[in-house]
Amino acid sequence: MNIKRRLKALDVLRGITISSMILVNTPGSWSYVYWPFLHAKWHGFTPTDAVFPFFLFIVGVSIHFAFKNFKPEESSKALKKIIKRTIIIFSIGLFLNLFPKFNFETVRYFGVLQRIAIAYGIGASVCLFVNKRNLTYIIVVILVAYWAILYFFVSENPFGPQTNLVGKIDLYLFGSNHIWKGLGFPFDPEGLLSTLPSIATVLIGTLTGGFLSKSSKNTIKINTLLGYGIGLLILGFIWGFVFPINKSLWTSSYVCFSAGWAMLILALLIWVIDVKKHIKWSQPFIHFGTNPLFIFVFSGLYVKTMIYLVKITNTQGETTSGLKYIYQNIFIPIAGNMNGSLLFAIAHMLFFWNLVYVLYKNKIFIKI
Repeated sequence: MNIKRRLKALDVLRGITISSMILVNTPGSWSYVYWPFLHAKWHGFTPTDAVFPFFLFIVGVSIHFAFKNFKPEESSKALKKIIKRTIIIFSIGLFLNLFPKFNFETVRYFGVLQRIAIAYGIGASVCLFVNKRNLTYIIVVILVAYWAILYFFVSENPFGPQTNLVGKIDLYLFGSNHIWKGLGFPFDPEGLLSTLPSIATVLIGTLTGGFLSKSSKNTIKINTLLGYGIGLLILGFIWGFVFPINKSLWTSSYVCFSAGWAMLILALLIWVIDVKKHIKWSQPFIHFGTNPLFIFVFSGLYVKTMIYLVKITNTQGETTSGLKYIYQNIFIPIAGNMNGSLLFAIAHMLFFWNLVYVLYKNKIFIKI
């Protein structure tokens, strides 16, 4: 598989990930969502829990190809680019959290983009200065150290929702006003300490990009991905008995389990696209995959605009947000509460696909 085709398969996986992010983030109502489109309440794993680590895994693969022909004398220049991109992505994430009220007293400091920024920045810097042969050792140290830190620094229920060290550190450093409260109490699933194992997710992706580059035969690539993927699934599952699989804590078992699934799905895509030559179905995902961060940011701005800035008065004289009005007056009459909520999410995903399709056709690729 040549570089062009390999990157196309990667774009498909990236596009599936981004479109899934939009799908799960934009239901008609959070009261009516089928379980596969929700995160596990605490311990556990749903299809939605695979979406974010898949994206970080892809970031890692992309880092490998970005530095594949890297020359040591260019390290200073490359590091400046990494730092610049890290700051830009983090700043955009902070802006999204502030928009549209810009209340600095209660702004959430962390979020999805902030985690992408930090994990990319540190992961790319490690790959820049550390021999690829040592990445496996670094990943092992990160995952074992993270487990030990969480387990030994809290004597009672170290992995509980309100007793874990991740939440305690965020509360101590930033205060409850700047932490997400979506679980009913202050806890940020993209907090500071739990960003550490997400770096391991990126580095696993980088190693994956490395062994994909070593062979030109699709069968070897597929078999290697299947072997490592199944191995990581088993490791994550077994480790989960002592360090539960948990997206909110980004536990080490979760890193292994989700990375295993990412490898298996990437193997499937290579088989479908490169071996069986079934390509047409993947075009919409390629469109998403060529402008991933842009469309994710745009979708976030759109949703917040429709919730906070667009207000519509219905026939009963009640004022509601633009999103809620569309859901209640278009999608509920068509499909009811639950299916209407899903149809609402699908419709918005198609709306954003039309936007990335226009960008793709005009060869506009917005890099963030």
